[in-house]
Amino acid sequence: MKEKVKIGYIGLGRRGKSVLKNSYSQMSDVEIVMLCDLSQNRLEAGKQIVLENGGYEPALTTDYREVIHHPDIDAVVIMIGWSGRPQMAMESMKAGKYTAIEVGCADTIDECFDLIRTYEETKAPLMMLENCCYGRREMMVLRMVREGLFGELVHCTGGYHHYLNAEDLFKGIDTDEIPHYRIGHYERCNRENYPTHELGPISKVLNINRGNRMVRLSSFASKSVGLKHYAGETFGADSRHAKKEYKQGDIVNTIITCAGGETIQLTLDTTLPRAYYSRNFSVRGTKAMSSEEGHVVYFPEMGDGIRENETEMFAKYDHPLHAEYVSKGVKAGHGGMDWLVNRAFVESVKHGCNTPIDAYDTVAWMAIGPLSEQSIAMNGAPVEIPDFTNGKWENPAPALAGKYSLDVICEDPDVSVV
Repeated sequence: MKEKVKIGYIGLGRRGKSVLKNSYSQMSDVEIVMLCDLSQNRLEAGKQIVLENGGYEPALTTDYREVIHHPDIDAVVIMIGWSGRPQMAMESMKAGKYTAIEVGCADTIDECFDLIRTYEETKAPLMMLENCCYGRREMMVLRMVREGLFGELVHCTGGYHHYLNAEDLFKGIDTDEIPHYRIGHYERCNRENYPTHELGPISKVLNINRGNRMVRLSSFASKSVGLKHYAGETFGADSRHAKKEYKQGDIVNTIITCAGGETIQLTLDTTLPRAYYSRNFSVRGTKAMSSEEGHVVYFPEMGDGIRENETEMFAKYDHPLHAEYVSKGVKAGHGGMDWLVNRAFVESVKHGCNTPIDAYDTVAWMAIGPLSEQSIAMNGAPVEIPDFTNGKWENPAPALAGKYSLDVICEDPDVSVV
């Protein structure tokens, strides 16, 4: 087992900087060997974060290949924008590095197949850093499902309900050194562009790629008026932002069917005003239901009118990882999820094992973007979801055990959560 994991870190935008600050730079068993970004200002800011939290100074570069081919680096963390991640990840895997990528979709299905071919050729682990797989609610439900409390699962919902116009899409668009990459995708594409925050946890609940798989989807997009309206109100009707055409539908609904007969409904909702953030995570089974919107886990014997009983449920069914985490002090970053998903990656590197979100998970979730775009272009016609495992899902390898496992519930007192 490695005592110290040496990491190369690529991408220091808003998300990359936050994860560096709240996670990797604070881990005593991690050394940030090299930081990479195209912006010198961001590089200097990243260096200061590592100096303040870790007490040492990392090397800096604007060339990501220096990170990937650095002989002392064990693992590469890729936090750049959506486009470019697959190619960079493949180069990292070919260099024999453990590779982590931030959440997002592929631009094309070909990228997904290329990633899997690279993984199968190199055996270098690839992990999407889907933090919501380590959300407290999601992990509690996973534990309850594994214990049989939901009975046979039938339907799950999830979404990304997050008004992004001011917060991300147009923030600093005329002043930032490098504007946010997302707005370009909203101009060019009409798709479910951010499915993984709940598809990730749902996939784990439904044993996707481990005895079950997603087989087809249909996607439907509303008209696109939210961004243009916001741009006109904010920058003026004659501004270049208001005169642009945005392809991305304001609301996108995607229905996925699974080999086991279950259905999944995903919703993208990021460009119209809404009162609150939600991932709308729900799981429906023959014995119980959970609902983020109601903050409830419900069993029929409870009777009618049950709402907001999550505190009681956490007391009974909290995942052991979160029970320990809460007792020791939750770290900053999306309610603590950021720390847990990044610790899961680091622990995999330390122990030389596969990652709890593996290459097949990563690629299956990334594929929803281009597949949904195909379906929308065909007025919601069903589109087949490729079997990236090439049949291995039917006879999966034994579940990866361990404290951070998302397949089985494990307690491991020898591995600390913080």
